[in-house]
Amino acid sequence: MKNCYLGIDVGSVSTNVVLMDDNNNIMGKVYTKTQGKPIDAIQRGMKEIKTAIKEEIKVKGVGTTGSGRQLAAMIVGADVVKNEITAHGIAALNFVDGVRTILEIGGQDSKIILLKNNVISDFAMNTVCAAGTGSFLDRQASRLDIAIQDFGKMALLSKNPVRIAGRCAVFAESDMIHKQQLGHNQEDIIKGLCDALVRNFLNNLGKGKEIVGPIVFQGGVAANVGIKQSFEEALGQEVLVPPHHDVMGAIGCCLLAREHAAKGHLTEFKGFDIINSGYNVKGIECQDCANLCEVIEIVQDGQIMARWGDKCGKWNSLVKKKEKLA
Repeated sequence: MKNCYLGIDVGSVSTNVVLMDDNNNIMGKVYTKTQGKPIDAIQRGMKEIKTAIKEEIKVKGVGTTGSGRQLAAMIVGADVVKNEITAHGIAALNFVDGVRTILEIGGQDSKIILLKNNVISDFAMNTVCAAGTGSFLDRQASRLDIAIQDFGKMALLSKNPVRIAGRCAVFAESDMIHKQQLGHNQEDIIKGLCDALVRNFLNNLGKGKEIVGPIVFQGGVAANVGIKQSFEEALGQEVLVPPHHDVMGAIGCCLLAREHAAKGHLTEFKGFDIINSGYNVKGIECQDCANLCEVIEIVQDGQIMARWGDKCGKWNSLVKKKEKLA
């Protein structure tokens, strides 16, 4: 029987599940759309992992991260709950020894993480501006009637990229349409969009920060070779893309779960049978004080599993406080 570790990253756009063995081999990985239903996405990801594994395994530890990490931890029985910065940092260090800079772009947010002596020293996140995220590229690819998978390859064909105002997604889209009307070809417009996203990322998140190599590019957008090239041109350095760049947060959780298990802790993993359980989520507005906290309640098969969201702690007595901020 092989010992394994489960990592789950629940974001607003995608939910990623990774199963890793003791030798850092990825035994299974799932990248699925969250679509506003994180519980369904978690169960779907777990089901795909279970179906893909053909040998006997024993899950020794589970870690969760992402905006839905507490929810995921409650459902699967996680041993480690960590923020995205820590999870991505651990995963990158496992990929490139001595990594100094991590660029991460997802569907709805982006982040830059700086490390010194294998320890996170600084970071910045963008969670409000769409111009530096994957959703911006998806929207423009759709407008140009190009599959997002071909977007980066077309950018590499550009001979004379146009400059597109990239400080705002709305202005960028307007500027892109103007460039189309002027007769610029698609390759040059696409390259301009890649440059604009990178310029926006570096101006917003990298401003005032010393970006030194090795540099690792993570997140779903790292699959876009056009964005990778634009980063390399802007930074004047090689940018490395890990083999499993799209699920690095979940990989970081696997590594953290293994570290936790190595200290002799037994796992609280509830098993793969959770894919057959029924869950209900509802919000309760507490009227006991002026805070009027919105309390989230999770019910599994008719039994209350957890409540959280209150400021005073009155309702969340069923939630185990495991998260340790890096």
